[in-house]
Amino acid sequence: MLPSELQAAQFSGYPPQARQLAIDHLDLLRRLPLAFLPLLLRELIAYDWKFPAERRELDSQFLYLAGLRQSTAPFAQLRLSNELERANWVNEPAQFSEQLTAHLWATHQIDQFRTAAVDYVHKLNAANPPPPLPAPRLGLVLIGQGVGENRYRLFRKLRPHGTYFNRLNPADGRKVLLEAVTARAAAYPAPFAHWYLEGGVGESPDCAGLTCLSYRGLDSARAQIVSDMTKVMESGIGPEALRTKLARMTPQDLGIRDGVLNRFQLSVLTEGSGTQIYSTTFVQWAARELLRRAQPMTLLARFAPRLKEQSIKDLLAQERQKPQLDPDGSLRDGDMGAYYTWLNQQRLPGAEQARFLAWFEDHGEAVVIGPGIKSGAASSEAIGLKELVSRVVA
Repeated sequence: MLPSELQAAQFSGYPPQARQLAIDHLDLLRRLPLAFLPLLLRELIAYDWKFPAERRELDSQFLYLAGLRQSTAPFAQLRLSNELERANWVNEPAQFSEQLTAHLWATHQIDQFRTAAVDYVHKLNAANPPPPLPAPRLGLVLIGQGVGENRYRLFRKLRPHGTYFNRLNPADGRKVLLEAVTARAAAYPAPFAHWYLEGGVGESPDCAGLTCLSYRGLDSARAQIVSDMTKVMESGIGPEALRTKLARMTPQDLGIRDGVLNRFQLSVLTEGSGTQIYSTTFVQWAARELLRRAQPMTLLARFAPRLKEQSIKDLLAQERQKPQLDPDGSLRDGDMGAYYTWLNQQRLPGAEQARFLAWFEDHGEAVVIGPGIKSGAASSEAIGLKELVSRVVA
């Protein structure tokens, strides 16, 4: 089937809001080339479970496409096979995307497609600049929970971009950071704009405007997924079967309600490698996906000790037994995770005004990055964490 043959009834399997959006723009969808349309539908089919920032971007894309009919012309020049035309690309756009990629590689058209895609995204972003933020983005990362003495040189990748402090007063540090994010959530209320990621055991703050996501809070869901992973591995049918099974999971399969947040939690546990087993991997991947998808104003991510590294078979078994934790190894994980979190924050609009702080929990080391903060500097100033946070947030 070609896009010109689309009918409203073919979107009956879409969630309600996505279905209505498709019907409202049916004439536009019929005019789009086959090499482009399923890629758009891949985003549209998940519209009901997207964050506000993602919905805003998709809505803007429809407006852009409606006003510029030639914006997808380069995609129409690609030669597609009859098999791709016969594919169920309306209801399975993700599978079509994989088939399209394989076809483009096999027919030596992948470079042409990439050029068309890059040009399209560049023009789309230029035509739809993001709305201004009410306040600069703020990223806060805690690492090293449970570590006593440390001889590892922390923040070596972050130090060139900010100022390293080594005489910080860590008293009430976690409380100070939680108060900072809850204050921002109260001052700038917006759905899914302020987040707290907890990798270990810790009370979630009582703040209606702060969305909390906890590794331990997903123990039941993780246990179900780990059990399914174990069964697939023991069956010997291979990693592709496991990947397919995870990709098809829904909140209902895990006994949780559907919704934007639960869909996101499910995606972290099924799309991330190791997020089901390693708490540090969970926090790092969740932070990455939140910054990419929700584009929050405020993000506090707390790394906690993970399981000791061992074979995947032993790890899956250990999830059902008493875990053996590795605080020192987790400190190194968190150190790199803090750097990746900062990098992902810098990819968002308003990066030049963004603020970032990474702290070695319960210790006197931290690094801060932002406007007015010297790069590549070190400070031995005796300062409390609350004062340091006020400098970053100001």
